[in-house]
Amino acid sequence: MKINPSIFKSYDIRGIYPTDLNEETAELIGRGFVEYTGAKKVVVGKDMRLSSPALFEALTKGMIEQGADVYNMGEVPTEFLYFSVSHYEYDGGVMITASHNASQYNGFKMIKKETNGFSMIRGKDIIDIILPPHPAKRGSGSGEANFSEVQDKGKIEDIDVWQDYLNHIFSLIDVKETKAFKVVIDAGNGMAGKVIPELIPKLPIKVIPLNFKLDGSFPAHPSNALEKGATDQVSQTVREEKADFGFIFDGDADRIYLIDEKGGFILADVSLLLLAKYFLEKNPGAVIAYNTICSKAVPEFIEKWGGKPVRTKVGFVNVREGLIKNNGIMGGELSGHYCFKDNFYGDSGFIAFLILLQVISKSGKKVSEMIAELSPYAKASEINFEIEDKQGMLNKVKEKYSDGKQDYLDGVTVEYDDWWFNLRPSQTEPFLRLTIEAETEELLEEKKKELSSLILNT
Repeated sequence: MKINPSIFKSYDIRGIYPTDLNEETAELIGRGFVEYTGAKKVVVGKDMRLSSPALFEALTKGMIEQGADVYNMGEVPTEFLYFSVSHYEYDGGVMITASHNASQYNGFKMIKKETNGFSMIRGKDIIDIILPPHPAKRGSGSGEANFSEVQDKGKIEDIDVWQDYLNHIFSLIDVKETKAFKVVIDAGNGMAGKVIPELIPKLPIKVIPLNFKLDGSFPAHPSNALEKGATDQVSQTVREEKADFGFIFDGDADRIYLIDEKGGFILADVSLLLLAKYFLEKNPGAVIAYNTICSKAVPEFIEKWGGKPVRTKVGFVNVREGLIKNNGIMGGELSGHYCFKDNFYGDSGFIAFLILLQVISKSGKKVSEMIAELSPYAKASEINFEIEDKQGMLNKVKEKYSDGKQDYLDGVTVEYDDWWFNLRPSQTEPFLRLTIEAETEELLEEKKKELSSLILNT
């Protein structure tokens, strides 16, 4: 059968259903996962996407055919996968989700049990099992999958991990330190709509719920909070209800964003600083990981508070690896992922949610006031350019700005005394992504026009 190799991403497997990712492919991926990991006991969860049930049946069929026992968590957020593989005696696991992508997408996040909890399995890790090398072209789809022969097929059974998971995340905070705030929460028709109702009875807050009904077509707004218009509803509701602040989650609830009392959207690297200060107060001198497109205020404040900032490539997988290698306490990135040492180095939207409630409670200030103190620079939203020759453009930009301090950790970052930018190729989409930050709004606008003109008119 023909398989589209482009679904095997740097971080996971993801594609449009059913054109790029269908049941036949999912079954092969299930077999390939077992072949690659050698797992005998595999935990599987799925989100609320319309194609998730069909892909679950196909994926687990492949796993069972390859001799693995499957333990079905049902509809859960992605962090249940990390918890279950780390906390119980499972060899690995797969979450069926396309995270924040639009409704026509679906995919697989895959992990394997390790001594520190788990390791991430990248899509490219198993491509040569699903699409074996062919003399003509690697990953062409013309080679045939070669799976080991299995004597005994596996079985499937349902499991319930909810109470253990809730006990775990609440063990990381002190509920008594949370004030009785009025909070708007937009679940975006995603998995947060199933989890938040389980958290509310344990908290003193009053929640105004938006889009808690699970619906994989995302009828209210895009699942990606960074898309235009996605946060309009939550921002308006915060203002209308005179709420203290708000939150918005993505589809599988691993991304979370804070909204201030004025309805303002808070960039995730600023929220990272709120979390970092909390952890550094409890763990003086600890390492905090952040990625290359976070504000330069992030390492500056971390150092000011006595911590050690560690800079990584963009992508939760990379932030997590940086955290583990440097024995860090927590990390985060501009996309809204926050990972924690006490969570097996896994990311968790709900742990971030609970801790941010504590941070805001302790401050005694309005969220907008807290954010203003941590936002000394002017920063533009990420700009995407669809460019055919990505490397050629990166080379031109390097040459144009050769008088600045350059590094190539992720794409190219160029620093000057009063501004900096990063231009990097997306790992999941056909874009070059541009991030700019400057000392003033005026300089920011000037450099944004300058760089955009260079990229678009070359």
